[in-house]
Amino acid sequence: MKKNFVRWWVVFLVFIATGLSFLDRQVLSIAVIRIQEEFGFSDVEYGWVNTSFLLSYALMFTVGGWLIDRIGARKGLGIAVGVWSVANALHGVMTSLPQLLTFRFFLGMGEGACFPGAARTVHEWFDEKERAFANGIAIGGSAIGAVIAPPLTIWLSNIYGWRSGFVVPGVIGAIWVIVWLMLPWKRAAGNDTVVLQQKPMTHDDVVFQDAFKITFAKILKRRETWVFILMRFLLDPVMYFMMFWIPKYLSDVRQVSFEQIGQLFWIPFLSLGIANILGGFFSDHLVKNEVSTGRARKIVMGCAAALTLAVPLTEFTSSVGIAVACMALYMFAHGCWITNYITAISDVFGPGATSTVVGLSGTAGAISSLILNPMIGKIVQEYSYKPLWIASGLLYPVAFIAFIVLIPRLRPLFDRPAAVVTPAEVTD
Repeated sequence: MKKNFVRWWVVFLVFIATGLSFLDRQVLSIAVIRIQEEFGFSDVEYGWVNTSFLLSYALMFTVGGWLIDRIGARKGLGIAVGVWSVANALHGVMTSLPQLLTFRFFLGMGEGACFPGAARTVHEWFDEKERAFANGIAIGGSAIGAVIAPPLTIWLSNIYGWRSGFVVPGVIGAIWVIVWLMLPWKRAAGNDTVVLQQKPMTHDDVVFQDAFKITFAKILKRRETWVFILMRFLLDPVMYFMMFWIPKYLSDVRQVSFEQIGQLFWIPFLSLGIANILGGFFSDHLVKNEVSTGRARKIVMGCAAALTLAVPLTEFTSSVGIAVACMALYMFAHGCWITNYITAISDVFGPGATSTVVGLSGTAGAISSLILNPMIGKIVQEYSYKPLWIASGLLYPVAFIAFIVLIPRLRPLFDRPAAVVTPAEVTD
């Protein structure tokens, strides 16, 4: 019998959702030049606008993850995309700074639940032999969104004005929600977990019942939770450094023109998207060849950590091309790492706590980045980028060593009821 291929349509829609999340958050960084010309917002006021987004984004990573573990991926991710799409579209009608601050806050609130929702969706639909590859596809959309955002925003702004750069993606997000809710998720009592009957199954025999829920207190008592949080706290500032400071580094240190930055900046993000998928594929390939799930995730993460050791070469090469290649190598390593990191959380915490732990770790990373970004600016201003490139190359190996020491064996922590299975185990 054929497997239920609806799950691949589901993961493709999640790919689009994560792509929209990165596209929507980057539109402002491109359109702000036109916005400042029209409204006269200062750089300080623009900084507060970004802070408004990061605050709600950090908060909703945890709250959104917890809520999705309560109500399921279908409702949770649908609500999240709906909230941030409306907020993004409202950017296009704003007429004052307070409005922009408010809309940016709600954008972060919706997007904070995106990646916990993506992780929960993949866990509901895919077993451990396909889960990493599916996670790679799901979160790979974020990189593609980052690649598309600059040319799309500039094209729309030149033809229809800067407001269209917000409205058009917002409308696309609303259409996504409609398609998402129309998917054939078989349901009963409004819940998103699948239960199999004892007789031979068809897809029509599947009914959705309550997900196996784990209390927040019980999650926080587990050492594994804090290890995953610690890793994200250590490593997210490196990723934010790459996202926020690469253009400035290329301009200030490498004397690359604005036009050339636009031609180069997409390359690392394309590398990230490819690595998201390949990192998952390699991990699942190992599992299918009788390597234990935990060992497979760690092998790929260890290789990714080793690759980052080459990142400090960015500072020491005289070639702009080699410097950009080193940045792309970092993004490739991070893509392999984050795909298997999220999949490892799913393997350990199961359907009842995956979104919550992904959310907690994402909040930790956002808070760490909020704390360290001013320090990064001070280091750049008073010294150079050199310490930052060196730290970027060393932190992943340090985090990986801590990972294998503190969690020597990845295993499911919470057993689910025997009757409950995911849609990945259903055939039609």
